[in-house]
Amino acid sequence: MITSRKANAHILYDAQTAPQTGQPTLAPEHFTAEWWRSREAIVGQAAGRGESLFVHAGDQTWVLRHYRRGGLVARLSAEHYVWTGVERNRAFRECRLLATLHERGLPVPEPIGACVWRAGMVYQAALITRRIDGARPLASLVQDTDAATRHEALLNACGRMIRRFHDEGLDHVDLNARNLLIDDRDTPWLIDLDRCRLCATGRWQADNLARLERSLEKFAPGQAATLMASINHGYQSS
Repeated sequence: MITSRKANAHILYDAQTAPQTGQPTLAPEHFTAEWWRSREAIVGQAAGRGESLFVHAGDQTWVLRHYRRGGLVARLSAEHYVWTGVERNRAFRECRLLATLHERGLPVPEPIGACVWRAGMVYQAALITRRIDGARPLASLVQDTDAATRHEALLNACGRMIRRFHDEGLDHVDLNARNLLIDDRDTPWLIDLDRCRLCATGRWQADNLARLERSLEKFAPGQAATLMASINHGYQSS
């Protein structure tokens, strides 16, 4: 991946994807909603804390996501983070992690690029990834009252996928039913790797699965244990 700088903006991107914007390189404006809106290229928006937009880029559809805080800290600063170095910002770290996992053949969105705008000791950031065709969050599927039986094979596949990531050492700190996507071929994908890391085996694998079960209880009250049993079956069979 290539890094570049323009004024107060630092960019990390895959040079092979740059022509999709119609320009030779990715620029800071490509990471703003205004640039895509002015070209009538915004085709949708994803639910979630951040502003995640679907944009047409040549013959591809990309996801543009701006980093936003959640919880109580958001009341102080929803979009600003403390600057600790160009390679230590959240967008660059997530982009490089996605690139590593994508190169290993794991089901994560293809990273297009990341941009950070520095202002003194703080920064704002955005990430662009390639959209997964026909993707739906697992959360929307398990809200069905018949989910436990109708989607057992799919839940098994989710468990096998999670095990693949764990075997590669990925600690997904926000493993929940919205960050598991199912494409139009019923293949599961893992998204939102902000603050995630590669590390040695430890307690974190069990913590990831426990967090997922709490998420399932939120979206499918009373069914979480049954749903999680199917996921664990796939996880253990890998």
